[in-house]
Amino acid sequence: LVGALSTAVGDLGPTSVYLTVDTVLWSSHFRRHGAKGLEENFARSILGRTEEGDYGILYQMKRLDAYGLKGVFFVDPIAAVATGQDMINRIVHPILDAGHDVQLHAHTEWLALADKGPTDGRGGRNMGDFTVDDQERILSYGIERLLEAGAPMPVAFRAGNYGANDDTLTALGRVGIRYDTSYSPDYGGTVCGITLDKDCALPVRRGDVVEVPVSAIETKAKGLRHAQITALSADEMIAALAHAAITAQPSFTIVSHSFELLSRQRDKVNLLVLRRFDRLCDVISRSPSLRAATYAAHPPEPVEDGMIERLPHSTTRTLLRHGEQILSNGFYG
Repeated sequence: LVGALSTAVGDLGPTSVYLTVDTVLWSSHFRRHGAKGLEENFARSILGRTEEGDYGILYQMKRLDAYGLKGVFFVDPIAAVATGQDMINRIVHPILDAGHDVQLHAHTEWLALADKGPTDGRGGRNMGDFTVDDQERILSYGIERLLEAGAPMPVAFRAGNYGANDDTLTALGRVGIRYDTSYSPDYGGTVCGITLDKDCALPVRRGDVVEVPVSAIETKAKGLRHAQITALSADEMIAALAHAAITAQPSFTIVSHSFELLSRQRDKVNLLVLRRFDRLCDVISRSPSLRAATYAAHPPEPVEDGMIERLPHSTTRTLLRHGEQILSNGFYG
């Protein structure tokens, strides 16, 4: 499989790899500490600050730049209802300055932490908890905050916790956002209420919106595990990318977070995950079968039928990942 990554590019061109980073302040930290804890919240959740150094978005962009790659940073501006616009500016500006892609994210749990907001006091943990009209208001508010911070009009969206539903797609169409990437197949039918077959792995049109599923691999008994840097080992991720190249998949979506490289307590760097991130960047940068794409420069093209075979389950790769996770939990919580 891995050998496929060094082969010639097929007629359809390289597989577009979307390295997406959900860039979020910690709402539970704000709930406990309020405005007094904002600087610590920003330092830990966005900058990834530890005693060893910073390993958040600035570090991630520096490493992406070193490999000649571009990332897609899904920034959550809904936090502005409680933190103010300046905090959103401080998140967005360095991403724009580094030339990476800023798109819209939304964690609606922030609405319960403010006196005023776009839904007149109506709250909910996920986008799908709101009416379609309220979802439109939330999206419009988020767009306004990103534009105020100097970002271009977003063209793509991901719901916090993957908690979107079919009304979210309707609301996105109303506000002019063409792409949604809230559907993660292992969350489908639970917190994610978007009506999509779990075997749909490629971008497909849903009304006025193109749904871009988060990529995944098969697990035991035909289960699925989504392509997140802390969820898959480097070997699993590279094998999944090779499989995507072999099967001529036009796109592959990887999820990460602004604090992804930290321990669970967000107080030190997780060296195992750090190595995964670097190895992944190295493989993408050196493979003619892959290219790091952004929604701004190379948006995904929908296909008529998004059904495609995902990387099949491998007992060996799974056992190796379990071993890594045991080490990671032992050292990093």
